[in-house]
Amino acid sequence: MRPRSAWPRRAAATTTMPGPEPRPDVGRRGAGQATGAGRLDLDRLLDLLVEAGLLEHALAVDLRMKAALKLRSLERARERTPLADVAVSPAELVASFRLPARGQGTISEQRIQQALADAAGCRYITVDPLRVDANLVVDTISQAYARKNAALPLGHVDGRFVIAIDDPYANDVREAMSARLGIPVELVVAVRGDILRTLEEAFRFRANVKAAVAELGGPGTDFGNLEQLVRLGTGGDSLDGDDSHVVQAVDFLLRYALDQAASDLHVEPKRVASRVRLRIDGVLHNVHELPKVVHNALISRIKTLARLDIAEKRRPQDGRIKIAHREVEVELRISTMPTAFGEKVVVRFFDPGVLLQDLDALGLFSDELQLVRGFVRRPNGLLLVTGPTGSGKTTTLYSALRAVASPTVNVATIEDPIEMVVEEFNQTAVNLKLGLGFDVLLRTLLRQDPDVIMVGEIRDAETARNAVQAALTGHLVLSTLHTNDAPSSIARMIDLGAEPFLLATTMLGAVAQRLLRKVCLSCREQGPIAPDVAVALGMEPREAEGFQVFVGRGCAVCRGTGLKGRIGVFEVMALDERLRKLVLSGADAVEIGRTAQRHGMRTLREAAIKKLALGLTSPAEVLRVTAEGAL
Repeated sequence: MRPRSAWPRRAAATTTMPGPEPRPDVGRRGAGQATGAGRLDLDRLLDLLVEAGLLEHALAVDLRMKAALKLRSLERARERTPLADVAVSPAELVASFRLPARGQGTISEQRIQQALADAAGCRYITVDPLRVDANLVVDTISQAYARKNAALPLGHVDGRFVIAIDDPYANDVREAMSARLGIPVELVVAVRGDILRTLEEAFRFRANVKAAVAELGGPGTDFGNLEQLVRLGTGGDSLDGDDSHVVQAVDFLLRYALDQAASDLHVEPKRVASRVRLRIDGVLHNVHELPKVVHNALISRIKTLARLDIAEKRRPQDGRIKIAHREVEVELRISTMPTAFGEKVVVRFFDPGVLLQDLDALGLFSDELQLVRGFVRRPNGLLLVTGPTGSGKTTTLYSALRAVASPTVNVATIEDPIEMVVEEFNQTAVNLKLGLGFDVLLRTLLRQDPDVIMVGEIRDAETARNAVQAALTGHLVLSTLHTNDAPSSIARMIDLGAEPFLLATTMLGAVAQRLLRKVCLSCREQGPIAPDVAVALGMEPREAEGFQVFVGRGCAVCRGTGLKGRIGVFEVMALDERLRKLVLSGADAVEIGRTAQRHGMRTLREAAIKKLALGLTSPAEVLRVTAEGAL
């Protein structure tokens, strides 16, 4: 059966949660709370949108005539989804027409909810799943009541309990929850779909965790915890990693991490709980605190998927998983390690949409892009990409390899480990247990008739010499080094044993890079750069005058950081005749860098300031990422 719609006009709803009966005016009302009687219906919503200047009166009249037919269509479509038992709201119906708004754009559900919040005197929020306490949601409200009323408990603020809801006129919900909790309740307005999606995630995940705990039947003995207090006469069986509830919980965590565009998922044992964290845009966020009793089962499930030895808990292990997410195959790299409180696992996500990009999507300026394309089109030579761990070097290398890969080109890689399997490449993994290091594999690879070689990292003297020799004998060689800037890569190669005269002959150039977090487009504000920040960036007073920057205020979209997403910033140095002579003469990295700057090389700091001027990032982010300073 289809759910009964909450409209047309009807009397105020009286359904409440089990518990104390609703009573009027329990405590004081939340600040700015709606006091009108009755739930929101279509007529009332359209009147509000017209009064708010969002909708033309003629369009409102036309919509009323078409509403019934559209509603039936939406209900039929919803029958095939997990929301089959949830009624279509008036806001969802209006938004489905995609009507033009006064001014510009269309009347989206988000704009409708913002208008509703203004009319009712409530706050409007965007639901951030990472900031929702799933335990609090499950402990505060029943799933049926939450879904029926699209009510999401958020927590205590200034003596009130805050609940996100799509209908600010649902005073029956406010009063029922206030009676149940014994404190005033404030309703804040959010998009219905966001609320229902978060409720579904919270209840489903917690239900699986609770079921797993129940099947275990107790806390058991945690042999992985060095501080575990074992009480004599108690114990418990181990929970199987193949248990269906654990399987669903792990599946949820992996999907959730991908939905949030996380690069890493951490499952960490602590003294009395298990903590789950996600790294998003380079920053770790707490997501869940789980009962310690299910930690080993979650780890065992992940290890089973990665074909690791679930019985081995004392030694680190590495594995891989490939999963399908939204019709895209995503590679997951698994790393386990014993810690003081048990076994920890980190899952790194390699989304092909992020790792395999075109060169022009990396964030290179046009002159830098022209240089890099020139490097990879050369038949032979050595190109080095430098930067710390997590600076995007692998993405740059894979993008460069894709630019040259073709049926007529043999592209071979040596990696530790293989970050992502790409069919166009012939990829080999380092295996030190078998004596297969970068040096040994590179010697072998030279007998495999390669055209283009990618060496994951040059770490030792033999690999450095072999890479230079490969470039000298007619191969294009790409590799990485851990140096702070492009000029230092030359000194590092010489330190590793590469002969300066051979390096000057074979080296095409070096690319140093970092990842800058971008200013959130939803909350950014423009203003003049602060004088002290301009000084810290090394800008001249004349340059700083009139220099405008964007800074994010912080909103739900960016989780209060003012920053969302990342973009590369690069220092591209081409080895021309001037620099080759300096290398042959034994010049140091500072002299090489200054000469390169005089002839057009843009330093990391200068490239970051240029992105700052374009409104792509913030002053604080430029200072953080380019802390090494300019040459």
